[in-house]
Amino acid sequence: MLRMRLKISGIKVKWAFKRALLHCLIIALLLLISSCAAKRVEMPSYEGVEFEDALSGLRAIQTLEAVLSIDYEKNGNSMSGDALLEVSRDNLNLRLYYLGFLAGEVKERNGIVNSNPQLDRYKSALLVDGLKNSFLWWDIDHYALQENDEQYVLKNSYRKILINKKSLLPVQQIIEVYDGEELHIFYDVPVKAETEELSSNSDRFAMPVWYQSRLKIEFKKHVVNVKVKSYEFKR
Repeated sequence: MLRMRLKISGIKVKWAFKRALLHCLIIALLLLISSCAAKRVEMPSYEGVEFEDALSGLRAIQTLEAVLSIDYEKNGNSMSGDALLEVSRDNLNLRLYYLGFLAGEVKERNGIVNSNPQLDRYKSALLVDGLKNSFLWWDIDHYALQENDEQYVLKNSYRKILINKKSLLPVQQIIEVYDGEELHIFYDVPVKAETEELSSNSDRFAMPVWYQSRLKIEFKKHVVNVKVKSYEFKR
């Protein structure tokens, strides 16, 4: 009888140990899932800020420099690589790398584009008009400003920009190139730049610089997906 009780007691200890071990494993799994979950980004809010005041701070930026990851797609085929971009109002310098080696360079000076190797009109529209206007979205002249409940809409004769009213970040652009053909830019994944704040011309407020770190540029059947790895500006 004593031997049987000892056996039963041993079984109970084993089951208790297994339950405790299972409980620990479940807790560890939940902690792992929690740590891997995407953190909620605290978006900026500029509600109540005059739109032109906000633009005046951004227009103080003279040059942008960025490290990019670029995927180019056409008819189901794709090419990927990295890029270094330096862009200002009148100039663009883009260096494209594949497996760490320089694969191409594009320069634009006052509207004149030079590249090595030579670009066709589709790639030129994507990499010059698309990238330049997507980063310097606030550089638009002679525009009319409209608004709805959620967005500001800037529009001139060849360009239309949709801007979120709360974050003052662009959501979409439509640019007319080559006799009415439209280039579309879509934005996503806001990130705060590790830079100083910008002040409006009136000095009524200072704004940290946020940017959209995911871009999708479409022209005809050509698509460029861009991931911004780093972002710096100079005033």
